[in-house]
Amino acid sequence: MNPSIFLKILKSFSRRELFVFAASFLLFLISLSFLTIDFIESNTKIIPIDSGKYIEGAVGQPSFVNPLIAASGVDLDLIALTFSDLKNLAESYKVDEKGTIWRYRLKEGVFWHDGQPIFSDDIIFSVEAVQNPDAYSPLFQSWRGVKARRISEREVEFELVSPYVFFKNTIEEFRPLPKHIFKDLPAANIRLSEYNLKPIGSGPYKFSAFKKQDNGYIDFYALERNENYFGAKPHIAKFNFAFYQNEESVINAFNKGAIDGFNLTNPDNLSKIKLPHQILSAKSLKYYAIFINQHSQAALNDKNVRFALNQAINKKELVEKVFQNYAQVADGPLVPGAEGIASNSFDPSESDKILEATGWAWGSENIREKTTEKETIKLEFNLTIPEIPFLIETADFIKNSWSKIGVKTNISIHPLPAVNNEIIKARDYQTIIFGNIIGKNSDLFSFWHSSERFYPGLNLALYENSSADKLIESIRQNFNDEKRQTDLASLQSIIVQDYPAIFLFSPDYIYVSKKNLGGFEADFVSLPGERFENIEKWHVKTARVFK
Repeated sequence: MNPSIFLKILKSFSRRELFVFAASFLLFLISLSFLTIDFIESNTKIIPIDSGKYIEGAVGQPSFVNPLIAASGVDLDLIALTFSDLKNLAESYKVDEKGTIWRYRLKEGVFWHDGQPIFSDDIIFSVEAVQNPDAYSPLFQSWRGVKARRISEREVEFELVSPYVFFKNTIEEFRPLPKHIFKDLPAANIRLSEYNLKPIGSGPYKFSAFKKQDNGYIDFYALERNENYFGAKPHIAKFNFAFYQNEESVINAFNKGAIDGFNLTNPDNLSKIKLPHQILSAKSLKYYAIFINQHSQAALNDKNVRFALNQAINKKELVEKVFQNYAQVADGPLVPGAEGIASNSFDPSESDKILEATGWAWGSENIREKTTEKETIKLEFNLTIPEIPFLIETADFIKNSWSKIGVKTNISIHPLPAVNNEIIKARDYQTIIFGNIIGKNSDLFSFWHSSERFYPGLNLALYENSSADKLIESIRQNFNDEKRQTDLASLQSIIVQDYPAIFLFSPDYIYVSKKNLGGFEADFVSLPGERFENIEKWHVKTARVFK
């Protein structure tokens, strides 16, 4: 239509007609917009784009990007991206009727980052390296007594002394080293290899470069997508790490836009994050508890006292105050979500009743005490904790809770290395707050079997119960899922009713990132590196395309 004619028509309208026309035309445009949006959404979809760069901030330093000797969180993060585990390298497996012979067959066409094929010889070499005491591998105990045999170029067999149902997890979480790189290196010298910082792995990302300051501090580590990866390739082309000395520095870097995401260990720091962000969380297969050394103090040998100490702690309030609800209440040695979990209820009001009924009367300084023929025993205990902010806050909460029932708590704070290397080794504590990582297999042997009461065992409560021992041993050899679940529930019930420890909480894994990160999927995270199990789905760029 000629514009002049259109203008003449508009001028011929009365004011009321012009208003109706304008309103109708605006309604038409709005309707057209909604129809267009609906058409686009119905006939297109958003997909990740294979490009982009991501920088993660981390506290610590890489030292051994080597799956056989790594122990730190930073090293395990880098290993998760650069080395494949046997779960992904293998195409099939089978177990004999006794449960002692496990045979795995590797996929065809799997390669190291330098282009060399991965064979069963690499697996055998890596297992034997772990078993060599000169390597000082953290995996030594897990592979002790296991025989690895070559069946063919792509098949390897593992023989156990006795059946072990959870060995599947041990195998499938194992990340081998390339034999052709390390075969001529004595086990004692593995830690000296330059490949510990410039790894030749088999994972979805490969080493690119790192930057080191004059004082030796590595502040940047670069990975690039492995274009020859045998599995689903990641969308993000470059995955880099920036390293800092503490979490506050990491948060400052995020607020400045220098990094794209990071693992947050202290929920109290959420308020310090100023840049627009998203919080991605996952449940943890790790719990913290107050482990009680009953042999260290006469009162702690009294089950009624241990019961009262447990009942006095409002764990839901503790989780809310310390973790802002980014944690789950732990009711036993199996964390929420683990195989065989059984729920137990707690009532803090029962503490006073049980103490009064068993002769613990209020004494001087508001501390309960009991007089026997030999002595007067006070309810006063030392509580040892590692120097970790949320544990310090937890200890203060517990001290306050116990004071209300007449218990005096002396908090003793130590650096984490001292707790690990001195205090725990010597079992030199009355009560101690520490964390146990259960993992995905619910094997409680190291933590609760009586044979593990002393170092290097991890039975921090020095717990002894023959019924529990028999169940733990039976569960490890039981391939019947239903029976194992029943036994795990029974085992948890026995341990909980003995009160060898006060189970507190299972902290959530918290990941903070810019809002453009998509594809983060994690139900449970035992170790930080497990957040990368679906790294191929992570993306920072998207596009809308027709279906």
